[in-house]
Amino acid sequence: MHRFARPKFLIPVLSVVLLIALTVIAQYQRLFERAWFNVHTLLQPVNPQSMGLDQYQVVTQAQVIDGLADDVSALTYDPVRKSLFTVTNKNSELIELSLDGKVLRRVALVGFGDPEAVEFISADTYVVADESEQRLIKIHLEQDTVFVDAADAEQVTIGVHMGTNKGFEGLAYDSRGKRLFVAKERDPMLIYEVHGFPRFNPEESYSVHVINNPKRDAGMFVRDLSSLQYDERSGHLLALSDESRLILELDVDGRPLSTMSLSKWHQGLQKNVPQAEGIAMDDDGTMYLVSEPNLFYVFKKPTQL
Repeated sequence: MHRFARPKFLIPVLSVVLLIALTVIAQYQRLFERAWFNVHTLLQPVNPQSMGLDQYQVVTQAQVIDGLADDVSALTYDPVRKSLFTVTNKNSELIELSLDGKVLRRVALVGFGDPEAVEFISADTYVVADESEQRLIKIHLEQDTVFVDAADAEQVTIGVHMGTNKGFEGLAYDSRGKRLFVAKERDPMLIYEVHGFPRFNPEESYSVHVINNPKRDAGMFVRDLSSLQYDERSGHLLALSDESRLILELDVDGRPLSTMSLSKWHQGLQKNVPQAEGIAMDDDGTMYLVSEPNLFYVFKKPTQL
């Protein structure tokens, strides 16, 4: 009789263990905060300051970027060339793409270690982030440039939370405020604001200041950071999370305003975006995204279609 009674005591114990495990997983994935944000958004009137990321619909999805053997990482829009730039980190290259995802040119990156992000600063000027050494490297690109050597470039090292492979993954630039946003992937997940780099006058003395905002970073209900995009029109920052399959809009005070899911059946997607690595936005508000392995996406609002 005792042997048959044991399962009755095990069921509640296993139920409690399962509940605890599910709670831990949900907390790890930041699901509670995300669910609360979704409920709060539904109950509140539409914020007129929001970019309305949830309104975007995919118009190009999972298009293979032909001609690349290595995975791409990061994305930035060049408003002068009207094109996109990304980087590869195995055989390090800077890749220029057309707005429909075609390779236009390839520039070898020499001595860049592990480039994970690139950001347009001004005409012919970009910053590349080296994840492994946490370096920011300013590069100049002419029409006939075929390679860039890091040894010849202006650079700065931000030695914060070094020693892991979860370093710099995203860049965004505020041209008005002259500040460079730098995303640390996770462990811990942070967004730094770098002032004083890159310099525009080489005769000026170096004065680099790094600022972080723990309150803002703690409020981002995502698991990691893969890329950033600064919107000059609103002053809002977009943060891309690969693990959470989410793009998060943050206002000037760092508060989440809207989200855009990269999961199947959202935004018109037929499949999950497998590993989102970079986002960029053009002058018209069209959003571009690259994902490993070398996939290209374009999203537009209904008013743009």
